Amino acid sequence: MNANRLRGLRLLIGLASLWITVGLPVMVWAQPFGTGKFGANVPYGAATSLSISTGGNVLIQVTPTDSGTLGTANNAVTVTSTDVVGYKLYIRSLSSTDMANGAFTIPASANGLPASLATNTWGYNTDAGANYVGITASDVLIKNGIGPFSSGDTTTVTYGVKVDNSKPAGNYTSTVVYTAVPQTE
Repeated sequence: MNANRLRGLRLLIGLASLWITVGLPVMVWAQPFGTGKFGANVPYGAATSLSISTGGNVLIQVTPTDSGTLGTANNAVTVTSTDVVGYKLYIRSLSSTDMANGAFTIPASANGLPASLATNTWGYNTDAGANYVGITASDVLIKNGIGPFSSGDTTTVTYGVKVDNSKPAGNYTSTVVYTAVPQTE
């Protein structure tokens, strides 16, 4: 397709089809006897709990331009925990860090620290800013929640993708995994 024809099309960047997979796996460990804070938030002898939920799939719609257009969308990740110490929240890609549309891809940003997205890359942030980091295949800590959160603690993850007219129109997808782990000390 030529660039003039693409200008009028909407490029669906399927971070929604990014299949935000929740907590693979959610594991809960009990603290050894005598560790922790007696009777705090969880009665003696009771088990602590940990759960994670998201706002669902994320969809970013972008109309590309010759110089590149940035599209963004958010996902709310809520961790509910009765653990008095807290939790850690991690993010990673499930398999590939690229968003794919058949044989066409949009790679994850090479940004290891928050920075502007290069054209035809995607990334995320947790500060709702204009700078992004690229998703990786290994867990990256995005939140260290201290204390019990029996009513839930929400982290907003903002995804961004910057594309130009060189990318064919279509749905580009990837899978992101959030993992919440209770803290034990």
